[in-house]
Amino acid sequence: MSNQRRNLYFYYHPDKELDEKLEPLIKLAKENDFSIVEDSKDANIIISVGGDGTFLQAVRKTGFRQDCLYVGVRSEEEAGLYCDFNLDNYNEMVDSMMYDELEVRRFPIIEATVNNDSTFYCLNECSVRSTLIKSIVIDVFIDEIHFETFRGDGLIVATPTGSTGYNKSTKGAVVDPKIPCFQVSELASLNNNRYRTLDSSFILGSERTLKLEVIQDGNDFPLIGMDNEAHSIRNIRDVTVKLSDKIIKTVKLKHNSYWERVKRTFL
Repeated sequence: MSNQRRNLYFYYHPDKELDEKLEPLIKLAKENDFSIVEDSKDANIIISVGGDGTFLQAVRKTGFRQDCLYVGVRSEEEAGLYCDFNLDNYNEMVDSMMYDELEVRRFPIIEATVNNDSTFYCLNECSVRSTLIKSIVIDVFIDEIHFETFRGDGLIVATPTGSTGYNKSTKGAVVDPKIPCFQVSELASLNNNRYRTLDSSFILGSERTLKLEVIQDGNDFPLIGMDNEAHSIRNIRDVTVKLSDKIIKTVKLKHNSYWERVKRTFL
């Protein structure tokens, strides 16, 4: 590991048992000339301890940093697509960081702009869903050209890594993160003579722009999900989504590819 990357920040949900499990890892890191910082702004390596959900929160809460590496550590025995390391094998992580047994993985993210005003970044997905017991109607535009009028429970826009999450539960495709793109999937679409959708997930390339215009028919306060956070924004008129120029750099063990992790998780 480069001498320039020696400042570690640990992101996790405080818990007495977890604090105790982290103590030997922090001690070992200090013994190997790593510094533990209290503010994420001072870090060049951000270590999330928990699971994939904690990793998503770590990236979001630290501002989708472009100048640092993110490391995912599982605190329990469970499969994780963002977490290469297990807290019970902390020696392996420190040894790998010391002896350059790591590779940098680059994950694309999307940016979603609400009402042409507020912009949010997402590593997994952005979703627009009805909060009422009625369907939501959304006009879907691709590169400013009307594509379809959707009626149903909502739409999910997923990154390649997010394709294994909420998107997959709707029968969306699992996408290789080396492909710069994003995917649109439907939630319980209503197809009849008046409303007709593709009734299938579709994938858009990196140069495409997607615009979702919410029809103001009383369902004007949809729930917008940004990764694993919900944002309640009043009077949603439209959401514009595109692939961001930003990427999230994570570290992975050699010989532990994305598809090996997918296999361990689902097969």
